[in-house]
This record gives sequence, C-alpha cells and structure tokens, in this order.
Amino acid sequence: MSIKRIVSAAAALMLAFFSAFAGEEAPAPQIINISDRNCMSLDGQWKYLVDPYKLGYHNYHQVPHSDAGSFFADKSFDDDRTKLIEYSFDRAGDISVPGDWNTQYEKLYYYEGCVWYRTKFRAEPLEGKRYFIYFGAVNHTAIVALNGKRLARHEGGFTPFNVEVTGLLKSGDNSLVVLVDNTRKKDGVPTDNSDWWNYGGITRAVSLVEMPSTFIRDYSVLMDKAVVGKVRKGKPARHKIFGQVQLDGELVAGQQVRVAIPELKLVAECTTDASGKAVFEMLAAPELWSPDNPKLYKVEIKSAEDKTVDRIGFRYIETSGDKILLNGKEIFCKGISIHEESIGASKRVTTTAQCEELLNTAKELGCNFVRLAHYPHNEDMVRLAEEKGLMVWSEIPVYWTISWGNPATYANAQNQLEEMITRDINRANIVIWSVANETPVSAARTLFLSRLIARAREMDPTRLISAAMEKTRVEKDHFTVDDPLLEYTDLISFNQYQGWYSSSLEDCDRTWWTFDVKKPVFISEFGAGALYGNHGDVRERFTEEYMADCYRKNIKMMTERMPGFAGTTPWVLKDFRSPRRALNGIQDDFNRKGVISDKGEKKRAFFVLQDWYSE
Repeated sequence: MSIKRIVSAAAALMLAFFSAFAGEEAPAPQIINISDRNCMSLDGQWKYLVDPYKLGYHNYHQVPHSDAGSFFADKSFDDDRTKLIEYSFDRAGDISVPGDWNTQYEKLYYYEGCVWYRTKFRAEPLEGKRYFIYFGAVNHTAIVALNGKRLARHEGGFTPFNVEVTGLLKSGDNSLVVLVDNTRKKDGVPTDNSDWWNYGGITRAVSLVEMPSTFIRDYSVLMDKAVVGKVRKGKPARHKIFGQVQLDGELVAGQQVRVAIPELKLVAECTTDASGKAVFEMLAAPELWSPDNPKLYKVEIKSAEDKTVDRIGFRYIETSGDKILLNGKEIFCKGISIHEESIGASKRVTTTAQCEELLNTAKELGCNFVRLAHYPHNEDMVRLAEEKGLMVWSEIPVYWTISWGNPATYANAQNQLEEMITRDINRANIVIWSVANETPVSAARTLFLSRLIARAREMDPTRLISAAMEKTRVEKDHFTVDDPLLEYTDLISFNQYQGWYSSSLEDCDRTWWTFDVKKPVFISEFGAGALYGNHGDVRERFTEEYMADCYRKNIKMMTERMPGFAGTTPWVLKDFRSPRRALNGIQDDFNRKGVISDKGEKKRAFFVLQDWYSE
C-alpha cells in the first residue's frame, strides 16, 4: 500500500471516529420544576441488553460504530434474517425504569459496566412546540439516542438532565435508546473508591416534556436576610425578595415576564435582556419557613408563551460566631444522615412513598435536619422534606480520593454542583451546600474545593457552604480540625468516630476538643455498627449494646467537651448496601451503622438518639 493510501485510510478512520462522537454533545440546559410541566411519563418496563465489552458501541479495534452500525439504531435480527445482526431489543428481557439493575436481577447484583436500555412510545408532536426527554438521574454515564440518532452524553449519576428532541420526535412510534455505564473510574466523581453501592441504571423517572417555542427554563425566587426599613412594633419585618427568570428560545430578548405571589399581593414586572434573562426585586414581610412552621407560598411565573407555578418558602440562614441562626434565632440542628436507599428492599429509592417512609422515620427520631448523603437525592425527597419542616444538607459526591489535578474531574464536579443548585435553589429547606466528604488534605485538593465553594457562592449567596472534613489529633486525647479549607467554609463540619474506628468506648470519656477558628461546630458523622437483634456485652462489637453505649458517650462528649457544638447528623438512618462490608453473618454487604436495620427495625441506639433529641 502506498504512503498516500495509508494516509487516506488513516484520515478516513479518524473521520469515522469523530463522526461517531458527533452526536454526543452536552445535554440542553436543565429545565426546572419539571413536575409542573406538560409531561408524558416514559417510566415502566423497558428492554435491556447487558454489554460488558461495549460491542454495541465500538468494534473489536475499539473504533466507535456509526449510529447506523451501533445498538442505537435499534435493529433486530428478525427484521431481515439474511443480514448479520447480533442483537435484538425485541428479544431482550424487561427491566423497570426507574430502578437500579443490581436488585432487579441476581446476575446483575455485582455488575459494573454497560447496559443498553430501549423503550418505544407513541407521540403526536405539534407544530410550534419543543420537545425534550428529561431524566431524573442515570448512573453514572448516559448516552441518549432517539430514532437511531445519537444526541447527547451526560456524566454524573445523581443530577437531572434533559435532551432536546424537537424535529426528531415522530408522529406514531418512537424508539428511545440509552447506553448506561456505571463503571467506576479513578478520575470520576465519585472516584473508584467509595462506601456505598454503585447502583447502575436509569434510577430516576424519565419524561417526554412539551414546551412552547420560547419557554421559562429556569428561575430563582430568593429572600435577602437584611431587613428593609424600620421594624414597626407588632409588624413583621420586611425583606427583599429577589431573583431571576431565564427564557429559552430564538426570540428571548425584550420579553415581558411577570412574577406574582398572590397570598402576599406581590407582583413584579420585568423585561429580559439579550440572553433571555430577567431580574426582579420585591419588598415583602412573608411568614418565614422554619421546622416548626414550614410555610410555602404559591409563586406564579408567566411570560408571553409560558407559565409555571411553584411553592416556595422564605427564610434566611446565617452564622454568628459559633452559632447557627435561622431567621435570626439560634437553632440546634438535630439531624441524621440518609442514603437514597429504600427501607425493606434496600434498593435505590424510586417512589414518593419510599421517600416518605425515610423522612417520616427521621421525624419520628425527633429530627429537624437531614443530611442527604453523599450525592444529590431525588427531587421528591427534597420537596417532601421541605413540606415536613426538615432542613437539608445537600452535597455532591466529591468523596475521598478524587483526582485533584485533573481538569476533566474538576469540570465534572463543578457541573454536578451547578446541576444540583439549579434544580433546588428555590427549596427553602436546603440550608447547606456541601462540596466534599472526608478528602485528604493537599494543596491541589484545597484549590479544587475552594473553586467549587466560590462557584456555589456565585450561584447562590443565600446559603451556608461547607464540607465534611476530618479531625486532627493534637495530643493523646486532645483533638481539633486543622484543615486549610476552614478559611472558605461557614462551618467547622467534620466526621468523627470516637469509640468505633481506632479507639475504644472508654476513649470517648477522655476526649476533648478545641478549635482555633470561631465558627459553628457541626458533626457531620459519628456512630457505630450493630446487627439488629445481636446482643451481648457492652464491649462486644456489632452488638446493639455497644452501639447504644457509643451513642451515649459521644453525646456526652460533644455536649460537654466540644465548644461551639451546633448540630449533628449521626451516621446513619438505616443500614445500607456496601461491597466494602464483608463480615459474613454480621455485615453481609451492608454497612450496619443504621439506627434502624435495612428492614426498618429500630436498634437500641435509635431510642438513645430519640431521647436526646426530645430533651
């Protein structure tokens, strides 16, 4: 073969490679308040194909197929048996969406890799309307195709995204194919090392969304903590309610937008700029949201072609010295950490009822606060917590040993942060955005996290921002937190497992704490493990007696020898699946630190914590 032909062949190969990725752009900007949109659910039974070698994506030289040659094409061996086609969704098994694949089929329990999903649905698209496929979450990577055309790739297993399908959606039958890959990666977010189950699949709801040609894509309606004017005796203080509305479409400039809160008799009229954004301000004296009074107001947002309605609460959260203030009053955060895993079946939460069961258990415990760990939970969980008067710590899965120097890893983390804040910025109960959990201190790590904090403050100036840090030993029984990240956070928030990891129960009785920085101290994790029903001597690990005594001693230590102690979210509400937990007969793939078992049975520590919170 001549050099010219070799070069031409190489060029053709590269062209084929890049053409295969041409449809894998980022999704369209996120549409918020999806529950108030004109949606058709695509949930239900989908077809699935397990593809550990990604055969449907690239050939044996790992050159990506064209759309027509990939599984995205949704062909079938039975369409024309004279042709070699080695897959068929029509012959494949069924899988529930939303849901994780690990708990639906025993053969997929430990599976990590690629699975293809396909559903067919009927639609009647209308002229002048725009259409999007909205995914609540897909873990971790999703590549989406409609009617054989690859459209977008999304990274991040816990935040929503939507793909525009205007012009591709057909009258009649449509084929939606999603390649899902939950492979753990060193440079991923989370990284390849964590302590929870790597649930693969389309784990949250999927909808076809119909919008007008120019629509309200995003908005924020927030309240400033500053009191405006004089406070008259017997009259509530007035505050500035402010925000922005973002239109999406070809003709977005110069559009009139109306924001109204009927109960407060407030209306703001504003006009969009060249980018389609309109900003507004109003003065009001709203009844403030709090755990004791989770007041929400109906808010109407209207443009020339579109209207959406939300329920939004108003409050302000701040710190003063070592105290946390909600609406200007000191509050102690009586919390619990929660994984997004259902009680009973111990699988990824998929229904509102499962969210309700988790949050009702937290309320029974006496909580006014929940830490939704270690990633953004589904929107139902956040909204239900808001209605129930539960403050929320919401975080992204920057966990343990992230690739701090990798620009792509940072971009992934920032994108997940932005998607979390975009979806939930109007939820009054979210009082803390968290950017990390138990990350080893280094200059690269602190730069990485400080950049995330700066971005969070830029997007949302109304909330506290922190991270779950780690303790530092000063001397034998004397501890502190010596972390340069404290310069950037609003709290001294950290995990400590006195009496469980590398220490005995008796150590709790001697441990004392000091802090060089005067900020509220928030214990984001403490606890111990026990198998429900396993009883024995108080010094015997994994017994309910040991766990209960560990709670008693930690509570005494924190309340008596931890200055600035302002709240805690013990680890954890319920036992949850983790492949790191290999002690047969005790753990059996479960982290047993739940105050209730995976079946919902209350351990002795539940009542210790409940009694303390009731005081």
